[in-house]
Amino acid sequence: MNKKINWGIIGLGKIAHKFASDLLLSNNANLYAVASRSIDKAKEFAQTYKASRTYSSYMELAKDPTVDIVYIATPHPFHFENTMLCLQNNKAVLCEKPMGMDAKQVELMIQEAQSRKLFLMEGLWTRFIPATEKLLEIINSGKIGDIEFVRADFGFIGDLNLKSRLYDKKLGGGSLLDIGIYPIYLSLLLLGIPDRIKAIASMTETNVDSSCSILFNYKNGAIANLDSTIEHNTATEAFIYGTKGVIRLHQRFHHTNKLTVSINGNQEVLDIPYKGIGYSHEIEEANKCLQNGKTESSKHSLKNSLDLISVIDLVKEQIGLSYK
Repeated sequence: MNKKINWGIIGLGKIAHKFASDLLLSNNANLYAVASRSIDKAKEFAQTYKASRTYSSYMELAKDPTVDIVYIATPHPFHFENTMLCLQNNKAVLCEKPMGMDAKQVELMIQEAQSRKLFLMEGLWTRFIPATEKLLEIINSGKIGDIEFVRADFGFIGDLNLKSRLYDKKLGGGSLLDIGIYPIYLSLLLLGIPDRIKAIASMTETNVDSSCSILFNYKNGAIANLDSTIEHNTATEAFIYGTKGVIRLHQRFHHTNKLTVSINGNQEVLDIPYKGIGYSHEIEEANKCLQNGKTESSKHSLKNSLDLISVIDLVKEQIGLSYK
């Protein structure tokens, strides 16, 4: 597939606008179709981002033979059904994080994609941000030695309206799935699956977590201290402590454009810009995979997505968070 990739977008909320603006920056992609349950919303979105087709149902977009891949930008609880709809209509899928509400959903999505030999990837943009690539390069070079401690937080003051999406259990509300996923992902990326997990949380009147604190322990002695909250504006930075040095991922660490590497009292500040808003890099990864006939990304594999949601399931169990 050497032609431009024709993209469709399902769900036209805030994140879809950001994604579409970056899609316009790609030389390898074309925003072909968008779908919303409101045709007026779809038409307005299409006009803003120059999409060729608009649909008032997700099924219509999924059945459009010209669409190569669909970006799923609906709220968390709808990722499974929307992704399965697209896969079952033989469309490749980039699904916004978290890919599913639990490991069982993600397993079924992976099985469906693999049985049809279709590309599927979780839209975890952090992995593809240039500063993350540089972080891995520095760590793999041995420059800071073996990792002993990871510290990462993500916090902001959410809309205090308990009826908003952030607090709505039916819409997958709470800090863990929305932003806690990023500190957890960073630890898994650098240290792998932990041997022990300890988690505590503050719960809202709507029975979702407003704050969550997690400790990961590893057999080699490494520890990860991870926090998320929708009650406070926190530093939203990450620190990677090695036996030889430290790397700081500046605010906001999940799509940072600055790293500080400290070794023996000497600091090196690296400015590493990303393209557009930052979604460009996951878009290009998906484009490249499709053009090369790949069914998953080697940078953020389907196993990586399953490992991530499996760990999140264990955290949910410890803090008493259930979406069923």
